[in-house]
Amino acid sequence: MTQDPDRPTHFGNETVRESEKAGRVRGVFTSVASKYDIMNDVMSAGVHRIWKDAMMDWLAPRPGQRLLDVAGGTGDIAFRFLKRAGTGHATVLDLTEGMLVAGRKRAEADRMADSLDWVVGDAMALPFADNSFDVYTISFGIRNVTRPQDALAEAFRVLRPGGRLMVLEFSHLPNAALQKAYDLYSFNVIPRMGQMIAGDRASYQYLVESIRRFPDQETFLGMVRDAGFGNAKYRNLSMGIAALHSGWKL
Repeated sequence: MTQDPDRPTHFGNETVRESEKAGRVRGVFTSVASKYDIMNDVMSAGVHRIWKDAMMDWLAPRPGQRLLDVAGGTGDIAFRFLKRAGTGHATVLDLTEGMLVAGRKRAEADRMADSLDWVVGDAMALPFADNSFDVYTISFGIRNVTRPQDALAEAFRVLRPGGRLMVLEFSHLPNAALQKAYDLYSFNVIPRMGQMIAGDRASYQYLVESIRRFPDQETFLGMVRDAGFGNAKYRNLSMGIAALHSGWKL
């Protein structure tokens, strides 16, 4: 695929060149890495934990499986996966080294060290061979990728035949009035929380804007299918504030 580094893309509500976006995203997550998990709890009143557990319920990890968790720096999904599977291996890949450092500092990382790898890498150019993993997950990360369709194509490439993709991402409420109320909360409260807790309003302003720019559930489902995944489906969480998309490499 021919890629033009000067092609415009979005960074929240700002238009930037594609060649600039990854560096900008890396800057955001470097800034918030040490407070990322705390902010997730505060912003969602802990509901993100319920969403991640719902992800594991649908995924149903099995003993011995190999997981690639992309944009998974703090390890939340990898830790959950290994606990559910009992045995297996998880590779956590993230664009931002600071996020991986934060993940490795967590108590779970020490207890599961023999079953974990931490890799700095790009979702659009994964440093792994074809057919390497049983499961690919990405949680609240694909909206930050410069070209999400390329990331989905890479997910398909590195999964083994019969492997499964699962994406957890903020999405769109089906009710216009509820969506407006949620947007008012997001744009007015979350950046202020970011300033108070993480000392960084701008990064959380970007995160809120990136949520609103991300495709709705049906549009993203089409992208999953276009990447080659079969039996693709989605489930709304909290009425559509977030959504889980699933697909299989058949």
